[in-house]
Amino acid sequence: MPDHDRPAGAGRAALRADCGNCFALCCVALTLTRSADFAVDKAAGTPCRNLRDDFRCGIHTRLRTEGFSGCTVYDCFGAGQKVSQETFGGRDWRGAPETARQMFDVFPVVRQLHELLWYLTEAATLAPARPLHGEIRRTLEATERLTRLEADALADLDVAAHRGEVAALLARGSELVRATAPGRRKRNHRGGDLIGARLRGADLRGADLRGAYLIAADLSGADLRLADLIGADFRDADLSGADLTGALFLTQAQLNAARGSGATRLPPSLERPAHWAK
Repeated sequence: MPDHDRPAGAGRAALRADCGNCFALCCVALTLTRSADFAVDKAAGTPCRNLRDDFRCGIHTRLRTEGFSGCTVYDCFGAGQKVSQETFGGRDWRGAPETARQMFDVFPVVRQLHELLWYLTEAATLAPARPLHGEIRRTLEATERLTRLEADALADLDVAAHRGEVAALLARGSELVRATAPGRRKRNHRGGDLIGARLRGADLRGADLRGAYLIAADLSGADLRLADLIGADFRDADLSGADLTGALFLTQAQLNAARGSGATRLPPSLERPAHWAK
């Protein structure tokens, strides 16, 4: 099996949300804006009205029908349990209210760092990017060290600057991998407006779709192997029958935001969303 087809491995285990060891930080720390994704407005630092005393969601099984589909596609990449159990040593914001403000400030920072760890962990497995593996691993280790800083240091961290450095490295790795795609007539749609685009059956192998707006796009039957999908917006996109095996930097959250079918082919490290058609 080629390296780029393998699961990222055990290194990603800590980058998956473990809500049982988190103090519902995503339900409190973040701002919600009333929209098709959220039924209410909620200020950052204010608990969601659906949050129970045990830090569980009172409508978890009904989020989509109750108008909170945005909650079903959010992914903290394991930052919630890191901040709850490591940064703040298991002290929750209810029992230790003096920690609340800083905890809520730190959570989005660690979440960004964990997202970068997810991408870097994948990049370190991509065979065509082997010339960069040493640099990728050093950057991964440096990013992991940042996640373990004390709360004060995390709150002051220039995460945007670090994210920019990592993004440049990932882009270099992406180019090496996408260069192996057949045909080499690569489509550059980075940041492109493809909302509602008709791409049924399109050959998008090796395409650059970083940050592309693919909201409600028809990608049924499309070939997205080796396409760079980092940050692509797949909300309500139709991925029925699409081939996403070997797609670069795809996340579970992106799949959860899309529509798909039993015929959609996925990387082995990701799961078929429960709401997809069979």
